[in-house]
Amino acid sequence: MNLALFDFDGTLTTKDSLDEFLKYSVGKKEYFIKMFKFLPYLVLWQTKIMSNSAAKEHLFRIFFKGVSEELFKKRARDFSHEKLDLIINQERLNILREHQSNGDRVVIVSASMQCWLQPWCDKNNIELLSTRLEFKEGEFTGRFLTKNCHGKEKESRIKEFLKVEDYKVVYAYGDSSGDKEMLELAHKSILY
Repeated sequence: MNLALFDFDGTLTTKDSLDEFLKYSVGKKEYFIKMFKFLPYLVLWQTKIMSNSAAKEHLFRIFFKGVSEELFKKRARDFSHEKLDLIINQERLNILREHQSNGDRVVIVSASMQCWLQPWCDKNNIELLSTRLEFKEGEFTGRFLTKNCHGKEKESRIKEFLKVEDYKVVYAYGDSSGDKEMLELAHKSILY
């Protein structure tokens, strides 16, 4: 059996699902207010003073800290069902489906959140390794439950959950420097 690893945002999509989810969840006006609050962290991340993971956690804290788990997960499911198919790159989805029809194991490895990717993956019969949020006492704590599944963490997750050496051919598809380590695990890697 072969293994096909796919990044999600920018590889399987035409837009970033995180940004689309933020707008969907809070509306455009509130989105711009909260993004203004996030601006200092964005500058720190862009200037490499703050890591991608730390900046992203701040972003989620600004947007969602204290939001009820039930409401957040409902929004995530609704977003997944209503919006994700609208930003999917059909040509690349066809490549993924070709792997499925060949009997390959297909896994999405993404820094995006499990809460909105899992329903889409379930619908399309795809396994998922992604970032997860922490909920306690029925609300979002403002922290991640797992490390942000980006860069070296993608490699760590893959090695933790899959024995790459057990596969005849490993394919990996990505579109950014955050996919570098995943692409290096593969026999055949495609960088878009």
